[in-house]
Amino acid sequence: MESTEPTLIQSVQRALRLVEAVGATEGRAHAKELARAVGLSLSTTYHLLRTLTHEGYLRRLDDGSYVLGPALSQVVTQSHMTAVLSRARSTMQSLRDELKAPVYLAVYSDGEISVVEIVDSPKIPSIDLWVGIQDSAHATALGKCILGALDEERRSDYLARHPLHALTSHTVTSRIDLMHEIHAGSPLARDAEEYAVGVHCLAAPVVGPDIVGAVAVASRSARAPSDVDGRLKAALTRSADRIARSLALPA
Repeated sequence: MESTEPTLIQSVQRALRLVEAVGATEGRAHAKELARAVGLSLSTTYHLLRTLTHEGYLRRLDDGSYVLGPALSQVVTQSHMTAVLSRARSTMQSLRDELKAPVYLAVYSDGEISVVEIVDSPKIPSIDLWVGIQDSAHATALGKCILGALDEERRSDYLARHPLHALTSHTVTSRIDLMHEIHAGSPLARDAEEYAVGVHCLAAPVVGPDIVGAVAVASRSARAPSDVDGRLKAALTRSADRIARSLALPA
């Protein structure tokens, strides 16, 4: 008879126990301590520690001790972002259907601004991001909206590391002009062909206890979409507030 027992890889189990043991220590742990904690020989422990360090799950300090590595933080961050996006997506879909335009969500994280979700459809296709927003936040409604929501220290740090390159003849490349636009009074931000010719975008801030971001709608036309009646601004602001409230809910 074939065994119904699951096939377990012992080396993987041992490696996971080591990661758990490092996480259970306050600050850092040495190989000998870890070997005793998980009941392994010192040679096996060293072999597994080298592998875990190489893969980024642990980090070896100068004194020979080990701490949890950046790969674990990335896993946690990605898991958190998945939960964030699942909460935001339905609101973004409703906004797309209401305005008949693709919807973008961007966030500030670890000193960078990046697009984390795009909601479009075959009938409402998104506009290609030909230059990553990490290098063009100053030329996008999303980026300007987030920069306006940041405190002075984080905003200055970001701008010091990201030159204001011209992407089109409309791009604002003067820091003084950019600051004037950011502090104009309205929380909404606009991109009128600054990122790409023929592309117009309007963004509203999404700010909560654990997030600084923005949601935006984009259109491709020869001129900026009319929003004299305030419908576009109202829908965008309403959706941004709804996303911010949903992200503030307990996981």
